[in-house]
Amino acid sequence: MRNIRALPILITAAVLLPLTSCSTTDSENSMSVMVDVGYLPKHAPFFAAVDRGFFAEEGLDVTVMPGSGSGNTVAAVDTGKVDAGWADFGVTVLNQGRGAQVTQVDLLQARSAYAVVGLSDGNIHGWEDLPGKTIATEGAGAMTAMWPYALSKLGLRADDVDVIHAASSAKIPGLVSGQWDANLALSVSDGPAIDALGKVPVVLKWSDLGIDLYGNGIIFSNEELKNNPDRAVRFNRAMQRAYLWSCENPEGAADSFHKEVQGYETSTVVLALDEQCALNNRIGEESAPFGLMTDEGVQQMIDVSREFLGLDPNSTLTPAQVYSNDYIDPLPTTDEISAP
Repeated sequence: MRNIRALPILITAAVLLPLTSCSTTDSENSMSVMVDVGYLPKHAPFFAAVDRGFFAEEGLDVTVMPGSGSGNTVAAVDTGKVDAGWADFGVTVLNQGRGAQVTQVDLLQARSAYAVVGLSDGNIHGWEDLPGKTIATEGAGAMTAMWPYALSKLGLRADDVDVIHAASSAKIPGLVSGQWDANLALSVSDGPAIDALGKVPVVLKWSDLGIDLYGNGIIFSNEELKNNPDRAVRFNRAMQRAYLWSCENPEGAADSFHKEVQGYETSTVVLALDEQCALNNRIGEESAPFGLMTDEGVQQMIDVSREFLGLDPNSTLTPAQVYSNDYIDPLPTTDEISAP
């Protein structure tokens, strides 16, 4: 276990400070990685990668930075403001189709976390309860754009469910106060947040409808991969090991998270990790090496992005332009990982 610089972060603060490891100071091995949104319990594996020495073991000095949406994370990687990013796969594909020179190099979420999240004492307990109910969603984003896809899997029309727009910060308070029946949300985020309020969440996962899409992955700029391919390999190896270690040691990962982010109970972080780790593999592929992508899976994301996310119908984007497995040392999810 390594010492890290203490940077306490209040979840109510307007500015979230980066988390930095202290393994080395030379610029060749110093890196920055931006996550998708502001720090949440689901990001605990990134904190563990720093705190437990996984990056240091690879000779890397990594700064973890909060994000403000996957689109902004992709842009930060594309423009060289950060070296790596963790972003929604569909959003990344959309931006690649629009010219972003980035590549998916590690799939940490083999399944999407998209879900409908309600309350156990509410009006939605299963998919059959959706007709006639009101669901809140943020005004933009991949999940909102793909909601018609979920409805089609249920055999429902758009007007069978009343969808209203709400600010991100208002979704859970509005749900708890009964202003609407459920939220379109990420299972790894809203479920644990509701649990933290002493409520029991109802989480209806899109993947249970057969919508088995890729979730969040690690991206590097094409220039970074050209100039520092070995650094990408070392980063992925450290991140994968920290991720799987966190799945097996959720309370330890929660401890690393608590050193930098206050305001969450250990039980909330553990619940978020349980949800997160359930997405490590696609259904029926539980024994597949962690992080690898396939042409079939990526083509599915291209097709979905074209149909629902606004990817130009005439785009010639191919799987080979979207991802590469060349920067991953295959790691079975069944391997027992020890912290350095």
